[in-house]
Amino acid sequence: MAVKRFYETFHPEHYDLFIDVNRGKKLISGTSTITGEAQDDTIFINQKYMTISAVRADGEDVTFEVSDKDEAIKINLGRTGKTTIAIDYTAPLTDTMMGIYPSYYELDGEKKQIIGTQFETTFARQAFPSVDEPEAKATFTLSLKWDEKPGEIALANMPETEVVDGVHHFEETVRMSTYLVAFAFGELQSKITETKNGIKVGVFATKAHKPKELDFALDIAKRAIDFYEEFYETPYPLPHSWQLALPDFSAGAMENWGLITYREAYLLLDPDNTTLENKKLVATVITHELAHQWFGDLVTMKWWDNLWLNESFANMMEYLSVDHLEPNWHIWEMFQTSEAPQALQRDATDGVQSVHVEVNDPAEIDALFDPAIVYAKGSRLLVMVRSLLGDEALRKGLKYYFDHHKFDNATGDDLWNALSTATDLNIGEIMHSWLEQPGYPVVTAKIDDNGDLILSQKQFFIGQGEDKGRIWQIPLNANFEAPTIMKDKEINLGNYKDLRNKAGHPLRLNVGNNSHFIVEYDKTLLDDILADTDELDSIAKLQILQDLRLLAQGGQISYATIVPLLAKFANSKSSLVITALYATAAKLREFVEPGSGDEKNLKKFYDDLSVEQVARLGWIPKKGESDEDAQIRPLELSASIYAGNPESIKEAHKIFVENEDNLEAINADIRPYVLISEVKNFGGHNLMAMLIKDYQKTSDASYKADIRLAATSSVDVAEINKIIGYFEDANVIKPQDLRGWYRGVLANSHGQQAAWNWLREDWDWLEKTVGGDMEFATFITVTAYVFHTPERLEEFKKFFEPKINTPGLTREIKMDIKVIETKVNLIEKEKDAVNGAIEVEIN
Repeated sequence: MAVKRFYETFHPEHYDLFIDVNRGKKLISGTSTITGEAQDDTIFINQKYMTISAVRADGEDVTFEVSDKDEAIKINLGRTGKTTIAIDYTAPLTDTMMGIYPSYYELDGEKKQIIGTQFETTFARQAFPSVDEPEAKATFTLSLKWDEKPGEIALANMPETEVVDGVHHFEETVRMSTYLVAFAFGELQSKITETKNGIKVGVFATKAHKPKELDFALDIAKRAIDFYEEFYETPYPLPHSWQLALPDFSAGAMENWGLITYREAYLLLDPDNTTLENKKLVATVITHELAHQWFGDLVTMKWWDNLWLNESFANMMEYLSVDHLEPNWHIWEMFQTSEAPQALQRDATDGVQSVHVEVNDPAEIDALFDPAIVYAKGSRLLVMVRSLLGDEALRKGLKYYFDHHKFDNATGDDLWNALSTATDLNIGEIMHSWLEQPGYPVVTAKIDDNGDLILSQKQFFIGQGEDKGRIWQIPLNANFEAPTIMKDKEINLGNYKDLRNKAGHPLRLNVGNNSHFIVEYDKTLLDDILADTDELDSIAKLQILQDLRLLAQGGQISYATIVPLLAKFANSKSSLVITALYATAAKLREFVEPGSGDEKNLKKFYDDLSVEQVARLGWIPKKGESDEDAQIRPLELSASIYAGNPESIKEAHKIFVENEDNLEAINADIRPYVLISEVKNFGGHNLMAMLIKDYQKTSDASYKADIRLAATSSVDVAEINKIIGYFEDANVIKPQDLRGWYRGVLANSHGQQAAWNWLREDWDWLEKTVGGDMEFATFITVTAYVFHTPERLEEFKKFFEPKINTPGLTREIKMDIKVIETKVNLIEKEKDAVNGAIEVEIN
């Protein structure tokens, strides 16, 4: 009975929703009254896990069938045209973090809950019968009832108008998609302010948090809305913008219109003890979701195949807005160390999805949310567009886009058409080559026998890949005379010596690292660049390490040739360069076996790389030191602890002992390394018990993350088994945090076997607990990220190949087998050369 899209049968215009939530009985009951236009005499309405007791059309009972498989109610109207459908239903209140669900927390030893919602992608149909597709925009009037206790409040997309007989009524919404409807209720604290234009901005959280933890988010949210109104030249269309932290939340945050929901870790922070990195992270999450209030909410993708349109754009705007709000943070550097490498790594594996993907089956939609592609690569492509257009043309094009599509739906081509109104470039043509094709090119720059500089492009693969002769329109960003866009497979730029003399500096491509490609320079060109690395800016140095690392992973050069370069950059004062340096050094760990002589050499190499910086910076952050130094210190301390440096171990232990009664008070910049060192070098049963107790007690998400990092680095197998015992105990480790714990134990050679056994033995439990969720497939991704031996490859294949046809997991399993295979082959081929190069460096 399935139809392709339910919207083809019925166009909703307005919903009157009555929803009654009984927490005690774990039951939702209600009536969804939908006024709209029937396109067929038989219409389809979405439902999931519901019991439908009655369906009325214009007050008369009508016949209906319910299909759980198709998530549908088939209603026989016998006519087309304007009609009002009323559907009475009940549904379970589940703990899956999808639909309407409870979030659990503890306050003064008492267990409490907040009820919240998560409707993206297709979970509104678990809350109320609806045409649950992005194109089916309508207005909504919500009436909400629950087993209310004194002191509880309700929040929704729009302000509350009145409470009558325990029913909370809310103002009618603007025209919007079902997946953006949201509400929540429970005991909440809040801080509220107003923007320049009088929009109320509020931050809400449970009372388990200190009030000061709400301040940072309130300030960023208020200023971000002011910025976006100005940048988009389009007013924020609702009376309020609430930011709500939910104790249980499967994603990072969700852009529900007017009621944005967040994981607590991404909204709340202790302003008196947090890292600059954490401030940046929270600020970019808030500005990402607020960017969506226009791009995604006001104008929404027509169908899920254009999901990238929402996410890639918000991902770019989060950096653009934070850069405006806090210019001293140099937030674009974070883009270079997070989004860029993530996109380049994932997008080089054969079988990866393109940014724009056809999709019809609801079960496959969640699999589209590949963060490295839809968020990271997509935003890199939009950064590329921005650098081609400039901000003035970008803003002009966006204003055109909002003016023409507000309260409606759009496709990628609608955006390119809008941006084309502000430039002579054919943006659509350039972008199609990037969005419709998976992967990206490596541009080879070489001097031929005639002395000419030749550029050629071909698809870059890490591991085996089928070259289909794809060609991209590449913005070259050269620092010498070259075309703006390289459209051909190969171009001859003329005599190299002439170009070099004219430029007066070494020739480089992709200056600024804004275009989505890497460069392989021949020896003459690379030697010229490396001859005077001090002349290069931080991004250029990062780029050299990034491109060489990827070329080594792809087997086009040897890792052994990169090892000597690391020492060359080791004492850089740039956090960008140091981040790239340790990202490259981390790959070397795959070439050594735990406990071997090679590992001992690698640790000595890490010590050589970090020792001068640790001496320069010290363990304790200094008042008035530069942001760069504050960001470099954690990277160096982490390296020093891995190296087993005796001075660092001693210093970390001293700090631990001084703060033993209040570990949370240790400076957040160094706290994880103090705790990791203590667990590794002085750990015992009492320490682990103390950390787990603190983990359960604290409301500070960054302290929780530090404890996780430390606990999972234990070398005591008995303690590790105890940790794995907590994996399925939501009172200790919430399902939303489980992946981080699993990955931490898996990456620890003392815990890998136990974690891997758990995943295989308790897969059914995992599927039941987080299976309906876009995070589920990432348990496979993180496993493949860690595994790199032939034995683990075989075990991985044996376990996952039988699951290859599970909707939403197919692509992930196929790709991850390739990911591990590639590492296994590379290690076998390169191991001796790499370890030999490390030995030369330390002697």
